Amino acid sequence: MALIMKRFGFTKKERITGEKRIEALFAQGASFMSYPFRVVYLETAQNGAMPLSILISIPKKRIKSAVDRNRMKRLAREAYRLNKHLFLYRESAENGHLDVAFICVADKQCDYATVEKGMRKAMGELNHRIEENSAENN
Repeated sequence: MALIMKRFGFTKKERITGEKRIEALFAQGASFMSYPFRVVYLETAQNGAMPLSILISIPKKRIKSAVDRNRMKRLAREAYRLNKHLFLYRESAENGHLDVAFICVADKQCDYATVEKGMRKAMGELNHRIEENSAENN
């Protein structure tokens, strides 16, 4: 019986970099709410090393303290890192690419359970929307 190991890393290749990609994501992307996040996503035909890239944003307007913002970023990254295996989007990068932004909408720092619950809910909703979109295109 072979033991299947899941990779839980969060590499630089999985992050959205570049001003043009970020601008395109917010200009053309669709969005939905999954408290404590607003999720913006955009499917592109661009092929890359990874089929999915993310951006995590904790606005200063919402959470004033830098310490609290940094903690929220760490919690969001950790919740994504541990639950990204739930995301069913394309096993390979040959079909295109998906950029996803998680923007915090909470007015105060949340605990890990709340952040993880929101991340899991966002992943499920994103799976559902991508499946619907691909079914409409076929």
